[in-house]
Amino acid sequence: MYFPTANLEISWYIPPLVAFGISFFTSMGGVSGAFLLLPFQMSILGYTSPSVSATNQVFNIVAIPSGVYRYWKEGRMVWPLTLLVILGTLPGVFLGAIIRVIYLPDPRNFKFFAGLVLAYIGLKMVKELNKQKLSTSEKKFENLVRSLKEKSQRKNLPGTKVIAFNWKKLAYSFYGEEFEVSFWGIFTLTFVVGIIGGIYGIGGGAIIAPFLVTFFELPVYTIAGAALMGTFVTSIAGVIFYQLLAPFYPHLSVAPDWRLGLLFGLGGMAGIYLGARCQKYIPAKFIKIILILTIFITSLKYILNFLI
Repeated sequence: MYFPTANLEISWYIPPLVAFGISFFTSMGGVSGAFLLLPFQMSILGYTSPSVSATNQVFNIVAIPSGVYRYWKEGRMVWPLTLLVILGTLPGVFLGAIIRVIYLPDPRNFKFFAGLVLAYIGLKMVKELNKQKLSTSEKKFENLVRSLKEKSQRKNLPGTKVIAFNWKKLAYSFYGEEFEVSFWGIFTLTFVVGIIGGIYGIGGGAIIAPFLVTFFELPVYTIAGAALMGTFVTSIAGVIFYQLLAPFYPHLSVAPDWRLGLLFGLGGMAGIYLGARCQKYIPAKFIKIILILTIFITSLKYILNFLI
């Protein structure tokens, strides 16, 4: 099958198959998998024009709703946190798209930037993995899931409860344990992440999720849905913005390759749904080790290609 915008020809089943494999694992941590899908497009498929970022965001738009639905169904969506993530990332993603088209159109420079972003994500995941610390609520959740699994009663899991949400703070409880974060702290983080996500075409969930767990000490079981939903909304905004920018840069491929993005998205839809469903049954340490190895190998390759 030929994809005119990306200017490549591959078998139709490769994009959804690759996206399924990536999304299944990454969605368990609240990440769509777009940050790994982009290196695949650039290095394996040779798709390096600015439109690859927009195509990556089309993948997010198609793939993410299935995972969000799963987390919502299980009562693990913290909607005020989701809203806060969206409010911060939206303005940032517009600024990031402009930077990508104007200052980083060259594939070599963009790969170097992508390498730095991947290295940062990898370091954060290593730090989180080394902590090997679960909050009381997370332990309660794991024990509950283990008990329900033994009794074959996996439905009607208790959800989260919002205690306070205003211009100063967000507070909610999860299995009897309360969590409180600064409104402006989350907003500032997500704004910066939105800029990076707009440049990279990832929506920002790959950076937001580790931050929420590591710096704000929120339980991973409650941030996954919010991170995915934030990525979904900002990806819609990003695709629209790239499409609007395209006529102003006729010498560049800026608008997304819709056909390729949709095929990636269909595979990601199945992968994210199954990943969200299986999150509580697969050891987080095993998933993180696979992701860390993949991230660092890709990051090292991009950085060395720029320096050598």
